[in-house]
Order: sequence, then structure tokens, then C-alpha cells
Amino acid sequence: MADDPAREPDHESAETEGPAPIADEVAAVVVERFPGSVFAESHGQPVVYVDRSVVVEVARMLRDDEQFTMLVDTVVVDHLLDGTRLRVDGVEPERFEVVMNFLSHARNRRLRIVCQVPESDPTIASLVPVYPGANFPERESYDLFGITFEGHPDMTRILMPDDWHGFPLRKDDAAARVPVTFKGDPSPR
Repeated sequence: MADDPAREPDHESAETEGPAPIADEVAAVVVERFPGSVFAESHGQPVVYVDRSVVVEVARMLRDDEQFTMLVDTVVVDHLLDGTRLRVDGVEPERFEVVMNFLSHARNRRLRIVCQVPESDPTIASLVPVYPGANFPERESYDLFGITFEGHPDMTRILMPDDWHGFPLRKDDAAARVPVTFKGDPSPR
């Protein structure tokens, strides 16, 4: 109860203690080594928001020092029309988020790294030199959202026809049916 005098001192002392310590030791190392990184937790999984300028160094550190041998997936989230977006203290939201999920079999744990990518400069460094398995997920993200992964060995379309204009999963296209003719299709529908 709010007016219970026995509980008030506990409540006041909790406010003055500062931020809670980071429970995940790998996430704590990332936050410590890369200033400006912010820890959060999502559905029981540690999440670290890092600046896109250090994402390759973070990935290399996870692979070499922390035994995260797999980059499970790389996805993009377009927050253009997201009115109920999660706000994380210390993270300046941008239109796009590049989300990378790492896995350590030795530690039996996952870690999610999130980078904010602005609409005005939709680029981020490629993780293919560190995790070769990032090849196709990065190409898919480029093809569908227009995020360019600098340093990628083959940044070309993977799902859409080569002559397709635009990026189909961006939320800024006009709301209408787009007629598409695929190779070998006898007639457009």
C-alpha cells in the first residue's frame, strides 16, 4: 500500500541506488567495452543496443572472446508507422533497426544486438567478414528494406527480380496492389 509507513523507506532507497546491475555477464562486457551501449531485456533474453559504427568490433569480440560462434539471423525492423514503439532509455530511436541474434553453444545462451539506422543514411557495416553465414540474411535485408551492408562481398538482390524498383517491405509505398510479372509468367494478373 502506498501509505504503509513500513514500505516507504524501502521504496525511497530503491530510487537512489541507481541502475540495477546487468545480470548477463556477456551483455555487461559489451556495455563496458563499448561506451554508449545500452542494456535491456526482452522476453528473458539479453539485448544490447550498440552504435552501428562499432557493430563489427562487437561481433568480433563476441566470436573471439565470448564464444558466440553463430550469428543466427539478421533482420530489419521498419518503425515508420509504429505508434507504440518500445522506447529504451539512452537509445535515440531511428526509423530502422538492424537486429542480430547471436548464439553460443558453449555458454548455452543467446544475445541480441540492435543497431539504430537512420532513414537518411541506411547503411551499416557487413558482418560477413566475421560471420560468413551473414551473407544471405544481409542480402535479404538489402533486397526487402534497402539497408546497405558496407563491405558485403555481393550486395545484390536475392528475392526480388533484378529490375524491381524500390524495397517491398518498407512501409512508405502507396497502399495499392502492385502488378508483378515474374519470369516465365504467361501474362500479368
